Amino acid sequence: MHMDPAMPGMVLVVLILLLVGVVLRLLHQPHVVGYLLAGVLVGPDALGLVSDGETMTRLGALGVVLLLFFVGMEVSPAKLRGSMRVAVVGTLLQAALSVGVVALLGAWLGWPLGRIVLLGFVISLSSTAVVIKILETRGELDGRIGQDVLAILLAQDLIVIPMLIITGSLGGHALDLGLLARQLLGGLLAGGVMFWIMAGRTVRLPFGDAVGKDHELQVFAALALCFGIALITGLFGLSTALGAFLAGMIVSAAKETHWVHRRLEPFRVVFLALFFVSIGLLVDLDYLREHWVLVGVLTLAVLITNTVLNALILRFLGYGWADGLYAGSMLSQVGEFSFVLAAVGMQAGLISAYGYQLAVAVIGLSLMFSPFWIGLARRVLPRPG
Repeated sequence: MHMDPAMPGMVLVVLILLLVGVVLRLLHQPHVVGYLLAGVLVGPDALGLVSDGETMTRLGALGVVLLLFFVGMEVSPAKLRGSMRVAVVGTLLQAALSVGVVALLGAWLGWPLGRIVLLGFVISLSSTAVVIKILETRGELDGRIGQDVLAILLAQDLIVIPMLIITGSLGGHALDLGLLARQLLGGLLAGGVMFWIMAGRTVRLPFGDAVGKDHELQVFAALALCFGIALITGLFGLSTALGAFLAGMIVSAAKETHWVHRRLEPFRVVFLALFFVSIGLLVDLDYLREHWVLVGVLTLAVLITNTVLNALILRFLGYGWADGLYAGSMLSQVGEFSFVLAAVGMQAGLISAYGYQLAVAVIGLSLMFSPFWIGLARRVLPRPG
């Protein structure tokens, strides 16, 4: 028998993930940090064990979908309903204030309006995958801060759609009215399902009895539900992660979480690890070596700015300063959807290829260092309530 030539590389990648994870566990750091560092190590600029970053990114996207599916199963509808005001007002204010902060810098540097709006949108979005993983690791997802942060992240998944439309129009692209109508309809339907479940309605899964004692069928039934509803929201032009979250809420309302959670947990661990590894692969070490001062300063500026802006917004919404700053640190990094916005902005001519590369570097580093930033805030600030 001949060995697959990819096998040695796969074994080395798994061993690196394991070793980095063990070291960071001893240092009391979350696993997400290890996955990100492993992505940098196995990338083309370091050990070169992984060269097909696109495939890794696609596989990793499945991890984000599964993560939101699990969160949907575990979230409290009553608490989520209570966080709607914070989510809507907080997300809109964050986007507006981020654009305002970039406008101050843009006025000094002479940037056009399109670039200001694009970069403001880019830094206003946070990482659903990173934040929820940290909240789960620290056992804070069920608390007030965890529920409000989760609601804001879900609202950001929705607001990214008008952001993409605005970005395209600023670059001179005509609006796709068909896509816009589809997204609006999808948003209304998704919102209707969410509020229906939050109203305390019960759901009965059509295949619940059929797969109740068949472990193999349970795996496929759970995957079909998760990815099926994610596919539906994707067809409407919405986030697939949002669809997975709705699927999780449906499972929770049907009281079927016990076997769904048990069957899909290994898939979630593997694919979510691949997602964070794919983020690490995006870090261009040669570019960082050449521009490390600029990238480092911008990354720190983004973390501080987002923390302060979110703290001010949450203070306005009734938070104390300590809890507001801690929640602000949770939302301080730049999210994965910002990669998409930056790419659209480059295609629309709002930023150059150099600007796009700089944006990717800052986004990647903000994702890598945000767990340390959040941990620092947690140690320095009084314990959040």
